Amino acid sequence: MTLKFKQISKKPNIKNPVLIEGLPGIGNVGKVAVDFIIDNLRAEKIYEIYSHSFPHSVLVNEENMVELPKISIYYKKIKGKDILFMAGDIQPIDEVSCYEFCEKFLDLFEKMNGKEIITLGGIGLPHIPKSPKIYCTSNDKKIVKEYRKKVKLNNGLYGVVGPIIGVSGLLLGLAKEREIPAICILAETLGHPTYIGVKGAREILRSLDGMFDLKLDFNKLNKEITEIEKDILSKPATELKDLLKRGISKKEQVSYIG
Repeated sequence: MTLKFKQISKKPNIKNPVLIEGLPGIGNVGKVAVDFIIDNLRAEKIYEIYSHSFPHSVLVNEENMVELPKISIYYKKIKGKDILFMAGDIQPIDEVSCYEFCEKFLDLFEKMNGKEIITLGGIGLPHIPKSPKIYCTSNDKKIVKEYRKKVKLNNGLYGVVGPIIGVSGLLLGLAKEREIPAICILAETLGHPTYIGVKGAREILRSLDGMFDLKLDFNKLNKEITEIEKDILSKPATELKDLLKRGISKKEQVSYIG
């Protein structure tokens, strides 16, 4: 398999960085959150990652041109801390490629003397939560204790979710083997493939804002939430009922994927 790290700009002198990962998953809450931070803080792109194990397709960009699927790494120094952001429109497509991607990234992270990893994602529910709850799990009890001093995080996840699948989960497990502390923050959202969990993303962003004092401007995100809610309410009752039916059955265990 081929995995290529393409350096986009002159790499800053990065020391002991924290990684915040947000790739597509349930409700895309992690992706929405990280994309918002990158845009809000004008983070600098430093790497693009390409692989033969990414989806065999091309994406049409805003300029109506095609580009290969990729995962990008961004950088921003915030109050003296070096922070990396992992963003993208795809995830590795199978188990082997996901392991390869995470191992190769961790090799790079160790070269930077990476301090810790934060992954983001969604917990799929059979309904749209009015006030999404935030949960966390980790590979190190100390990091949970540290961040729970700063923000409200529920770490009672056992029995609430199934396996955490994809980069968001695997990074935690593989980082533990390298003794890198890592925590996963999950927000409740509707478990339907077409639903965008912006409310859940906002709750994650509030947590990250409290952890790192990012000073994010939530006005734009609040407007998007209002527009999405209006769109949902404007749907015919039968269409909305069908959307909820095709979410996650109430009899199924709530799980998280990606």
